[in-house]
Amino acid sequence: MRPKHRRLSLILSALLALGAAVAVSLTALRDNLVFFFGPTEVLAKPPAAEKRFRLGGLVEEGSVQRQGAEIRFRVTDTVNAIPVVYRGILPDLFREKQGVVAEGHLREGVFVAASVLAKHDETYMPREVADALKKAGHWKEGGGS
Repeated sequence: MRPKHRRLSLILSALLALGAAVAVSLTALRDNLVFFFGPTEVLAKPPAAEKRFRLGGLVEEGSVQRQGAEIRFRVTDTVNAIPVVYRGILPDLFREKQGVVAEGHLREGVFVAASVLAKHDETYMPREVADALKKAGHWKEGGGS
């Protein structure tokens, strides 16, 4: 085999290996490309038991209950709501009627959160929460809820 053909086959092999690596990476990350799921999406198509995912929406007014280190509340997208249980310290900005994203899994209809993130100032709202509010007709101009 001439050096020119050897080089060409080496380049083609490298491109094939790179393509395979990209395909495997994208397949592995496919389920994590969505930032979070809203309650309506979760209820319409529940994830597999004990599968970790992110649940996002607004903390339902009047739903926060504290029992020692355990906090129970409901996350809503103004159409449906899912009860959440969390053990730990909540972010300082966690409040009713505010945007929240919790990471965890669904167990018997209750979302068991491993971590909870709250919006960071009075004007920020995750794009997905804002889109869900607009879709439900509850969006108020100015970026807040």
